[in-house]
Amino acid sequence: MNLWYKLDTAISRVETVLVTILLALMILMAFSQIVLRNFFSSGIDWSDALVRYLVVWVTFVGAAIAAKEGKHITFDLLSRWLTGTGTLAIEALSNFFSAVICSLLTVAAAKFIWFEAQMGSTAFLNLPAWVPELIMPIAFGLMTLRFLMGTIECGIRIAECGKEKE
Repeated sequence: MNLWYKLDTAISRVETVLVTILLALMILMAFSQIVLRNFFSSGIDWSDALVRYLVVWVTFVGAAIAAKEGKHITFDLLSRWLTGTGTLAIEALSNFFSAVICSLLTVAAAKFIWFEAQMGSTAFLNLPAWVPELIMPIAFGLMTLRFLMGTIECGIRIAECGKEKE
């Protein structure tokens, strides 16, 4: 577990830097397009496509960050009436099912990338479309691992609560 925490901390740092750079680049590209179009009647042909992919990257990296911080959308209706191990059990179930769904989405995204590579389409600047789309299976895979670790952590805390009662 300790190795996972160190690795996850390193990944979190990369995510934070990446989101910052991507957001700055997205704003810079969008702003430059506005200036070029309005004042110079020109523009960068591939800028709009780049900004769309930057939005996708920021979204998926942000989703991975939210999974790490436990800030994903949750249904906490039952946890309002439960306390202690009941709340932990609900959290563990939520993490487990989130991990299952994210693992299925990882597989679906990997298949999508495979089909996209077979099609041979390009995104911008003759870059194959599947390259900027790689963020999808990577982010879903990372979210799967984080939700699984959340499930394990809840299980450990439930076990510790059981030992305290003995």
